[in-house]
Amino acid sequence: MAALVKQPMRPIRPDAMPKVMRWFDERCAGSKAMATRAQAVIPGGVQHNLAFNHPFPIAIRQAEGAWLSDIDGNRYLDFLQAGGPTLLGSNPPAVREKVVAVLNECGPVTGLLHEYEVKLAELVCRHMPGVEMLRMLGSGTEAVMGAVRLARTHTRKRWVIKIGGAYHGWSDQLVYGMRLPKTGRMEAVGIPRGATAQTQECLPNDPEALRRLLRWNRLRGGTAAVLVEPFGPESGTRPVHKDFNAQVRRLCDEFGALLIFDEVVTGFRAGLSGAQGYFGVTPDLTVLGKCLTGGYPMSGAIGGRKDIMMSLVGGIGTTSRRAFVGGTLSANPMTCVAGYHALLETERTNAPVMAGRAGDRLRRGLDEIIQRRGLPYVAYNLGSIVHLQTSGVLLLDTSSLLKLIRVKEEARRRKHMMEEMGAAFTAHGLISVAGSRLYTSLADTDEVVDEALNRFDDVFALV
Repeated sequence: MAALVKQPMRPIRPDAMPKVMRWFDERCAGSKAMATRAQAVIPGGVQHNLAFNHPFPIAIRQAEGAWLSDIDGNRYLDFLQAGGPTLLGSNPPAVREKVVAVLNECGPVTGLLHEYEVKLAELVCRHMPGVEMLRMLGSGTEAVMGAVRLARTHTRKRWVIKIGGAYHGWSDQLVYGMRLPKTGRMEAVGIPRGATAQTQECLPNDPEALRRLLRWNRLRGGTAAVLVEPFGPESGTRPVHKDFNAQVRRLCDEFGALLIFDEVVTGFRAGLSGAQGYFGVTPDLTVLGKCLTGGYPMSGAIGGRKDIMMSLVGGIGTTSRRAFVGGTLSANPMTCVAGYHALLETERTNAPVMAGRAGDRLRRGLDEIIQRRGLPYVAYNLGSIVHLQTSGVLLLDTSSLLKLIRVKEEARRRKHMMEEMGAAFTAHGLISVAGSRLYTSLADTDEVVDEALNRFDDVFALV
């Protein structure tokens, strides 16, 4: 990856790019019209941060298994998978039928206890080593907010350290060091400085730097929690060494900080026991989302040790010291029945392993194409999370303010290359996460992966 960013970029050839853009004009008239309508009532015409929108967003009508169809009738291989949650593939009937049954019986929300709240919590607690109790919330962002609040409540300490470059939702206190390490408040527009005043970041794979920060914090109020994506920032875009999480665990124990695993993507993609089961490292708190409910909305949860989790006791009449969280739609019957049956189906089909094998096959095929065509690109995978770095925009060295200033223009050019590459993927029927990440699912059979590789080969022929 270091070699990739040191070499000149290898974008789509200037003579090939007009053909790519012509495909959108000729084949996507309906999406283009819908995007124009959207711009009149939606800021920028886009509401989803993972929606690829160059030259304009594609309007989807149907999602099923490994395939998407747009309003113009074009079909795409779906490696976005809604940003990762649909491990079983899009809209699996085994889950949908159970959701419809509950909707017919009681509707999507009651505001009272439902049996599937209990059944889902029991199932998660059975599978995940670090989860003794579970509290549902509305999203991964809400769950991270609650976990940080809970850590401060339990430890009575104030500092929170995250690994730079990681994404932990968009709450005020964590829009800090996002995407690129050591960028601090670069994206904290509209957020008061006080909101991030007790948030810190540390470079990935640098336990000694983390130790220094923990030691310094001990002199000024202590560290409440260290927050990590266990595969590394941005779902492993900057992967961490295999022993890094164990090193962080030991440091947290030494300095009395809680270890929070953000498993919004990795639970349950890394296996039913999550990344904590894979690495054999048990966090104090676990944040869940996305995969927890198989892609159904209002999906977020905090899990952890019982003595910590009891500070989240809810309901009328609670008077003990507690970390206040809420949400009218949290733990609604629709979400919980979806989560329960999605996890049962994941267990029955061994979906994390099967999707991981598809990821292995996809990565091997991408490697073969890259080597055969002599391209400077890098493909690697962490099970069903496949990274394809062509522009390397998120790999630039931003470890100091001076380096950040130096690479600013380089980042702009590499981002434009990523946009063009993503457009070429779309024009060849491939939907990805910003042209640089691919989520495989249970629906990705050998035939599906081989078809995808043929299409990637066609794109790379344009370089």
